[in-house]
Amino acid sequence: MPTYEYACADCGHVFDIFQSFSDDALTECPECGGKLRKVFSPAGVVFKGSGFYRTDSRSSSGSSTSGASSSSSKSDTKAS
Repeated sequence: MPTYEYACADCGHVFDIFQSFSDDALTECPECGGKLRKVFSPAGVVFKGSGFYRTDSRSSSGSSTSGASSSSSKSDTKAS
């Protein structure tokens, strides 16, 4: 089950709760009875560094590497 974070608009109380996808969103603060809102955060996965893009695996500095990449480019073109 996913964890959702809620914050009260009135008193500022913030808490996490496990809820099923089919459960309705909470609307009332358990502390003061005020209006709740879901808190959305950025994704927990961040891809940093090289190797995540198609161009990262190719380098033009080595002659054997560039020869291998040009032959793989030709085979990619024929497959399309």
